Amino acid sequence: MKIQINGENAIIDSTNIAQLMVELNYDVDAVATALNGDFVAIFQRADAALNENDRLEIVAPMQGG
Repeated sequence: MKIQINGENAIIDSTNIAQLMVELNYDVDAVATALNGDFVAIFQRADAALNENDRLEIVAPMQGG
């Protein structure tokens, strides 16, 4: 399926965000996710279905001062 991840086109096999985090080897506890502009909490990722042409943002928090 074709979606956008962080503004880049991608072809994925996963059908939900939780599966995609594993597919892309992300540390699931270290990133935030938003699907089509809506925040998706870590406990909601397995229920967050991915569909053709969705836009997913995966963001790692930054430390600094």
